[in-house]
Amino acid sequence: MSPNALEIKALCKNFGPTKIIENLNLSVLRGERVAIIGPNGAGKSTLFNLISGQFAPTSGEIRLNGRAIQGKAPHEINRLGLARSFQVTNVFPNLSVFDNLCCSVLWSLGHGYQVLARLSALKDVSERARSLMHSLRLSGKRNKLASELTYAEMRALEMGVTLGSGSDVILLDEPTAGMNNTETSQFLALMLEVTQGKTLLAVEHDMGVVFGLADKIAVLVYGELIAYDTPHAIKSNRAVQEAYLGVAP
Repeated sequence: MSPNALEIKALCKNFGPTKIIENLNLSVLRGERVAIIGPNGAGKSTLFNLISGQFAPTSGEIRLNGRAIQGKAPHEINRLGLARSFQVTNVFPNLSVFDNLCCSVLWSLGHGYQVLARLSALKDVSERARSLMHSLRLSGKRNKLASELTYAEMRALEMGVTLGSGSDVILLDEPTAGMNNTETSQFLALMLEVTQGKTLLAVEHDMGVVFGLADKIAVLVYGELIAYDTPHAIKSNRAVQEAYLGVAP
């Protein structure tokens, strides 16, 4: 078996004559945490959309645990072991924290979507949801509607919903956007804890989060991968400094 959880080979995405992703190659080891950075318009969200099945590539290959997934529907990719959060918080606002997490774990526990069964009757679902709540520091919010949570709590709940799928590869799209410094620091610690052992790709603009989270950093500029290395190496990479970190050539 390949040591890579995710392999991207010669990936291209065009919208008409406009090239958004150009001949991108990227390999992510199992259990590795990778931050994806780059200026606005670099193609970061498009890359996530390609990996998660929102878009089909113009050409190239994407492999998840050795299996080609390019062109598959998002729900098919999810059931093969990849889950994604979004820039805009995406939870059920009129359901409680507990019920949101129960819904998220149904498929991973083999229940599908139970229309007629009461969630409270599914003991394995309740146990998994309680475990997630504990990990997310949300046990005290069990019966609170998602719409009544603070912004940071809602982002934590969304991460829990993402993890509830049981996927081993997790995509987080700007997970700390909109948080203050205290919330960001707390959320970073939470991310490090709850994603332990999983393969993680995160698009993130806060460089403190990037360097605190990542084993490796991938730098995209105008759809091209200009650097992919450890945080220490990226800090001293002149091309990255000129293109993204604000150092004059």
